[in-house]
Amino acid sequence: MSSDPWGRVDETGTVYVRTADGEQVVGSWQAGSPEEALAYFERKYEGLVVEIGLLEKRVKTTDLSAKDAQAAIDHIREQVDAHHAVGDLEALKVRLDKLVETVDKRREERKQQRAKQSDEARHAKEALVVEAEELARSDQWRAAGERLRALVDTWKGLPRLDRKSDDELWHRFSHARSAFSKRRKAHFASLDAQREEARRTKERLVGEAEALSGSTDWGPTAARYRELMAEWKAAGRAQREHEDDLWNRFRGAQDVFFAARSSVFAERDAEQTENLKLKEELAEEAEKLLPIGDLKSARAAFRTLNERWEAIGHVPRDARPKVEGRMHAVERALQEAEETEWRRTNPEARARAAGLTGQLQAAVDKLRGQIDQARAQGNNARADKLERELEGRQALLDQALKGLEEFGG
Repeated sequence: MSSDPWGRVDETGTVYVRTADGEQVVGSWQAGSPEEALAYFERKYEGLVVEIGLLEKRVKTTDLSAKDAQAAIDHIREQVDAHHAVGDLEALKVRLDKLVETVDKRREERKQQRAKQSDEARHAKEALVVEAEELARSDQWRAAGERLRALVDTWKGLPRLDRKSDDELWHRFSHARSAFSKRRKAHFASLDAQREEARRTKERLVGEAEALSGSTDWGPTAARYRELMAEWKAAGRAQREHEDDLWNRFRGAQDVFFAARSSVFAERDAEQTENLKLKEELAEEAEKLLPIGDLKSARAAFRTLNERWEAIGHVPRDARPKVEGRMHAVERALQEAEETEWRRTNPEARARAAGLTGQLQAAVDKLRGQIDQARAQGNNARADKLERELEGRQALLDQALKGLEEFGG
């Protein structure tokens, strides 16, 4: 019989292993010596030691799942429990029990980690939903659309939640995207309609602008072009492919008209500048008639100058008041001379002046007689009062006499 600290072989070839519960049969060995039998089952034990060591390493250093780790532990434990090896089987059981504890701890850690990841994913998806719902109300079509597409990519990169929660959040997220797309589609459909209406309006404006481009009715046509420009700005933009072409036609028609007007105005300005020169020469001739001497010849000369003036035509607007003012000054001098002559030669006016002079002369003579009488009577106060009255009458008489002299009296 052969034995070692953990097992023995009896005389029948039966191999035993020593455990805490007593000896347990390992197997029967008939092929060789008892020593060979023990060596064989000791090697099986060493195999279990190696297998447990490898499993311990895998559990600690790899992402071996708890399920697979437990299955491997159970497989080794079956072999240990079957007592098919000779060695310290209790030590193997202790190591397996510790390994189970490690796997359970790892399982709990992973469970908590998954719960944390799930919670983080839930918060992340809820945040995406809230942002998507805010973007659904935005009118920043391009920026909001790009952001929504970025949110979809972010969503795809997040872990799935439980089916109910994930479906509910996805439904809100998808609904927000659909609502934004619907609003954007409606907006651009409306914009397309507005641009089409703007195109039709601008085509009408272009037609009228082109029809007016040959007009020589400068003032009203220029005013109408200003109105057309205001209508153009109020019409809004047409489609991009039409806007530039319509504008080039519209602007081109205006350019034709205003270029023609500028050419005509340039010729007119040159003509009016020459007219101004001629009228200034006439004004200078007219001013030489002053002061008025011979009224009749001055009147005839001015009439001739005025006829030449009227025949010349327009002058630049900003120069008109000054040059016309010079002629008007001469004309007013002639009118004043004519009025003076008329007053001097008017018989009725002369008679009225003579009558007034006679009345004033009689009153003066009467006052002088009254003054002499008062002084002779010694009534100096009355005489002084009458003399003050005489002064006023005498002044009126002097003025009347002067007027009478104007009539040649």
